[in-house]
Amino acid sequence: MPTVHDWISDPLGVVEGLFAQSNTCPDWEKKVVEYFKEKLKPNDAHTWVPSLNDVPLHYLKPNSLVKFRCMVQDMFDPEFFMGVYETNDPTLDSKQVKCGKYKDITEGGQVDFNSRNTVTSERQTFYCVPIPGESQWVKESYAGTSQARVVPSTSYVPNRHKRSYEEDDEMDTQPQQMKGVSQGAQSSAESHGNIEPKRQETEAPSHDSSPSHCTSSLDLNFPLPGEKGPACLVKVYEDWDGFKLNDMLEVFGILSVDPALSVIADEREASSLLHPTEGMETVEEQRVHSPPASLVPRLHMLYAQPLVHNNPLLPSSVLENNGDYLSSVLGELASIRAELLTYLTHVLLGDSLAAEYLILHLISNVYSRRDVLPLGKFTLNLSGCPHSSPYTEHLYKVIQQLVPSSYRLCMSLHNMNNQRMVPRKDYTANRLVSGTLQLANNTSLFLDETQLEQGQLDATGVRNITALGNLITWQKVDYDFNYHQMEFSCNINVLITSEGRSLLPSDCQVHLRPTLNPPNLEEYLSAVQVAQVPSQLNKYRIYLSVARALNYTISDEITKAVEEDFVEMRKDDPQSMSAEDLHRLLVVARLLSLSNGQNTLSRDGWMKAKQLEALRMSRTQQQKCVNGNEP
Repeated sequence: MPTVHDWISDPLGVVEGLFAQSNTCPDWEKKVVEYFKEKLKPNDAHTWVPSLNDVPLHYLKPNSLVKFRCMVQDMFDPEFFMGVYETNDPTLDSKQVKCGKYKDITEGGQVDFNSRNTVTSERQTFYCVPIPGESQWVKESYAGTSQARVVPSTSYVPNRHKRSYEEDDEMDTQPQQMKGVSQGAQSSAESHGNIEPKRQETEAPSHDSSPSHCTSSLDLNFPLPGEKGPACLVKVYEDWDGFKLNDMLEVFGILSVDPALSVIADEREASSLLHPTEGMETVEEQRVHSPPASLVPRLHMLYAQPLVHNNPLLPSSVLENNGDYLSSVLGELASIRAELLTYLTHVLLGDSLAAEYLILHLISNVYSRRDVLPLGKFTLNLSGCPHSSPYTEHLYKVIQQLVPSSYRLCMSLHNMNNQRMVPRKDYTANRLVSGTLQLANNTSLFLDETQLEQGQLDATGVRNITALGNLITWQKVDYDFNYHQMEFSCNINVLITSEGRSLLPSDCQVHLRPTLNPPNLEEYLSAVQVAQVPSQLNKYRIYLSVARALNYTISDEITKAVEEDFVEMRKDDPQSMSAEDLHRLLVVARLLSLSNGQNTLSRDGWMKAKQLEALRMSRTQQQKCVNGNEP
């Protein structure tokens, strides 16, 4: 059995060692998974494993153990592969039974497809991308904790991602020695003795490819424009029904980047062009499902850790088995909150009320759903933001420095009419084409409405505005499957900045009332940000993640007091407090308690929430008097 770090550099050795015991140990496959789970149990064990997120592909050894922090962007159809196969060696007149699990290519001579020992198995393929909108501080922090030792692979050269498909074929200097057959859904019964060196396309796609031509070249299908990082085809062998689209995962698996995968894909495509009736897959589907391994590596999953959050400063499960950590942090939450409030007050030009509500927004979280109603969401509309200055851009940079994942959507007329926000199914390529709103849970979506100018929204623009409204109100996105829509629930914090009241719905509107008027706004905001040292920012980041993860309860005594208070408030004027107002007040009270590290509502917390809401509503009424035409 491999020792020390052999399980990282040669995980297939572990698999083959356990497979060799399969006659005496029928559940060897479970033992493989258990072996790697056990190895990854120690607190720092996962830091020894190289990560696809921060190590270039050409630095990773093929068939080694790697990890990938990602989001499931698409789920392909299940595929069949040879779990066990037998090879013949005519020169030695010998046969050998081999394990085909966690591999793409068969090895060790000619495969006997008629052997009684052949076992056909099934696996699922997920198309995974880096977590959309992940902040730079998150990436740097994860990379900084890595203890993995990597050296450039002899199989790959730097800038590998710039190579064309044709160069992929030329990488193997002796093609006739290339062994193996594809183990994918359309596994051929013939071994690949000769290799077609030509391919129709030799250029990598540009990021400006229009959606209508996305299948003619390789499109990594990232949800957000300008994203970088590897995409990966993750092969899942067990319990794939436990995963969902848009799940955040840290996948530990065996890296497969065999150039033969590209060659086999080429031959399949050539065959389908010459004999279109032979295969079930279209050319477009083959290109999407079998991209060059040097551009989209394969990762054979051994184990996957679902990520509740992607904050590297916290344990992966904040509330589970971390009582000591939680109790040490809880004691400091109130003091960190006071420091964060001061910082955000400066950022919001002296407006402490707006800073209070911004903190409540940043820790809000959909903790449950009652029928279709998402409970806990708190979409904030920060109105009164200047249109002519780059204020909203600086405000977004501040938020980006505080949260693990975020995206700023400038609601210009051009973006509204041209950006694809809702993911849609492409039946020709049999894949889900991503959209801006395909985001992981707990992403902060910053909608900059100050960029919206006069003009006409076309049909796409209307659909996009409708999708944003549904996201805010119901925390769901209806994906477009051409003949029907499929609803996907989400948990996304939406902050809207606008001059007047937003045209989009929100849970709470706060009109910005600056008390500071710096002569140079950009210099002032830059100075405020620079004044926050990294250790202080880390305190804020931990605070926000812990506060939103805390459980919350209301005692029967407080519930009764709130009900009596509600009746009292409506006694003189029934219109002064509606059921919607009470719901918002309860949400504010919940978030206010959690922001102070209290997981239950107290009488003081309830009174403080009422005071905050009274101040906010008073300001809103005053603003309505100033802008008589505003709703």
